[in-house]
Amino acid sequence: MRYKAPGKCPVCSEKLSITKLSCPKCLTAIEGEFVPCEFCRLPEDDLDFVKTFIKCRGNIKDVEKEMGISYPTVRGKLDAVIKSLGYETLSKEKDSKEAARNEVLEQLSKGEITAKEATEKIKNL
Repeated sequence: MRYKAPGKCPVCSEKLSITKLSCPKCLTAIEGEFVPCEFCRLPEDDLDFVKTFIKCRGNIKDVEKEMGISYPTVRGKLDAVIKSLGYETLSKEKDSKEAARNEVLEQLSKGEITAKEATEKIKNL
């Protein structure tokens, strides 16, 4: 049985480095410092999200349907993956506006507010 290599140290949570590769057929072993795939370090749930996102060709509505989650949740998961991969997301000002907008959309999706109320709230951001 083969297991997925852990991406973080179980003791200090630092990123682990790959120092040995081996061939299962001829048993050749190579030691050194190797760079792992960026996506290999993602937790399983983030990797599943990325696979679904790609399968849906980045269409957030399709991701919502496929995963059974709301638009704000899809955006939150996408932002989390972007950060995990070491990229920057929106600026702090845009990020706070985006969070407020997502909160309004979440309220709308739960039926807590009407579409008209949501439109007004978003306009006032």
